Amino acid sequence: MDEDDAPRPPARRPVGGDLIIPIAAVAFTLYYFTSIIDSPWEAQVNAFFVGSILMFLVLVLLIRLGYGVATGEADLRLGALIEPLGVAPKRLSVLLLAIGYVLVIEWLGFTLTTFLFLAAAMLVLNDSRRPGFVLGLAAALSLGGYLLFMIAFQTRFPRGPFEWLMGTVF
Repeated sequence: MDEDDAPRPPARRPVGGDLIIPIAAVAFTLYYFTSIIDSPWEAQVNAFFVGSILMFLVLVLLIRLGYGVATGEADLRLGALIEPLGVAPKRLSVLLLAIGYVLVIEWLGFTLTTFLFLAAAMLVLNDSRRPGFVLGLAAALSLGGYLLFMIAFQTRFPRGPFEWLMGTVF
């Protein structure tokens, strides 16, 4: 039996990337809990109920992942999140676009910022193929978001030039 035929220990499954969304969910939930302090008690109860379910599910996931790490079946490497390395620039670009979205939404408003983010992200992800289709889709989705959230649901999203223009026209 030569060296290549020797049994190898099973590869550990990388689970570090599986922690990103749960950590973000916990951070968002804690922020949400602090943002509803001055809301009516019904909103507080609903927020606490939904947030508690989310926190419980994250706890279950953490226990499951922790068990895998403790038994040696998994490790905390990021694995598929950063591999293949050729996709990393696109992922970083979309991350930077998302950060930019958060930074400029107060000035450009929900609709225009959403359009710019969707168009740029889709162009990055599909290597700028079919730009007309991408721009049309981004426009339809952002306009749909405006109609659904700001008009139908009267959500208090940031208003910008597009929202002010629509307010004066209608």
